[in-house]
Amino acid sequence: MTTAIEATGLGKRYGRHGKAALDDCSFRLPEGRISALVGPNGAGKSTLLSIAAGLTRQSSGTLTVLGAAPGGARPKVSYLSQDKPLHPQLSIADTLRMGAELNKERWDAAYAATIVEAGALDPKTKVRTLSGGQRTRVALALALGKRPELMLLDEPMADLDPLARHELMGTLMADAAEHGTTVLMSSHIVSELADACDHLLLLGGGRIRLGGGIDDLLGAHSLVTGRGDLSRHTVVESRASGRGVTALIRRDGPVGDGWQVQEPSLEELLLAHLRSPDAPALLTPSTAATATDRTAVTA
Repeated sequence: MTTAIEATGLGKRYGRHGKAALDDCSFRLPEGRISALVGPNGAGKSTLLSIAAGLTRQSSGTLTVLGAAPGGARPKVSYLSQDKPLHPQLSIADTLRMGAELNKERWDAAYAATIVEAGALDPKTKVRTLSGGQRTRVALALALGKRPELMLLDEPMADLDPLARHELMGTLMADAAEHGTTVLMSSHIVSELADACDHLLLLGGGRIRLGGGIDDLLGAHSLVTGRGDLSRHTVVESRASGRGVTALIRRDGPVGDGWQVQEPSLEELLLAHLRSPDAPALLTPSTAATATDRTAVTA
């Protein structure tokens, strides 16, 4: 399986004595996946995306993008940051012309214009007068007009209302499906991730704590409710529930009588791991960067 991004021992520290944003972070993202990048605030999501985009240099370790150093892959990569920096004095039309000048070999002017037109935007409108949702649409037109092989999106829909978020996410996902574009997208909106993504990377403590295909990761866990001994199982989280407990466990054997067993939802899986940062890491074979990182996942 071809790899879009591979990190090995990746580290990033701000200042000599500052806290590490990334610490010995290792993973692989296969090409063609639409991957959610999640984690608590300050987990290093923006730092990881910025390094992959070639805008920030790591302190240690290596990271390759489409088989090259991040800077070398830049013509094939689109990066959309949280603040979506667009020149306020330019019109939408001038902004798209700038995109064409900067990406002469790969630019699809007709497609970029189509994305803008779908928002009923006048190309003569100045960027400074646009709403947050309109700015996002123009920024997304720039990103997709480049016809990238990899898209790096840092909270791309955070400032949008639900309808605009749904429309633009649909545009993004349709493009990725049609062209096989690999997408790595950070977001706090779980419903957005469940509907759009087929792969998951959970950052915590500067490392990937959970990584792989979403279906594989869900199938590797069970949500159990009842009473009994779970000491022989890997328990991610356990909480009191009525007269018993509800626990998220790894599917590593039968739990015995007295337990109701079901597969967790993506939200239940994420919340349990976010509330339990010391739970053992789990990366599927296709996502682990080295053999020693790999943990077998069975359905």
